[in-house]
Amino acid sequence: MTSLPTPVRITRDQMLMEIANVVSKRGTCLRASVGAVIAREGRIISTGYVGAPAGLPDCLSVGCDIGTHKGCTRTVHAEINAIAFAAKHGIATDDSTIYSVLGPCYDCAKAIINSGIKRIVYGIEYRDIRGLNLLRSANLVVDKL
Repeated sequence: MTSLPTPVRITRDQMLMEIANVVSKRGTCLRASVGAVIAREGRIISTGYVGAPAGLPDCLSVGCDIGTHKGCTRTVHAEINAIAFAAKHGIATDDSTIYSVLGPCYDCAKAIINSGIKRIVYGIEYRDIRGLNLLRSANLVVDKL
């Protein structure tokens, strides 16, 4: 009789970060593919990815619009999209964790703080670390995975 291989069990943080990476593949910005997952008690309550506001042309269709800060101004960031979806559908984000492929920018950090999210787990450090510093100064738990 053949035995089944022993499964390698990943942590919930690893699982949710892998899901954020899959969600990032829906992004429409040409500059970066970023996905975010908001979870409470290890269960997904919202997702978001980079893209233009609903109903407006996206970067894949008309190209990126690069602002003075060297980022794309056409795109809504993944973290904001995940928070906005939750708000639109009445899903509370208090005491939750957000998983993001990329560390949050300063504006996303402000939205994360105001949404009641208590922890952020990110994969790659963003070029501007002011967002991470702001989260830490607001006493959120910040973990790099």
